[in-house]
Amino acid sequence: MKIRYFADTDTALIEFSNESIAETKEISENLYVDLDGRGNLVSMTIEHAKEKANISEVSYLQMSKIVA
Repeated sequence: MKIRYFADTDTALIEFSNESIAETKEISENLYVDLDGRGNLVSMTIEHAKEKANISEVSYLQMSKIVA
């Protein structure tokens, strides 16, 4: 996964895979998702990212599998 932030447009691009984009869907005025030919998520674009997604702080946590 890659997260790219473009300060000049306040846009965040989150890339989940390198697959070719077959379709872009507008989820809301500031959120778009790109899908491959099988409908799988390829990337997500967030416009006005500082305001809408608190992009000023990003962290990643991988949670361990809990065995009961």
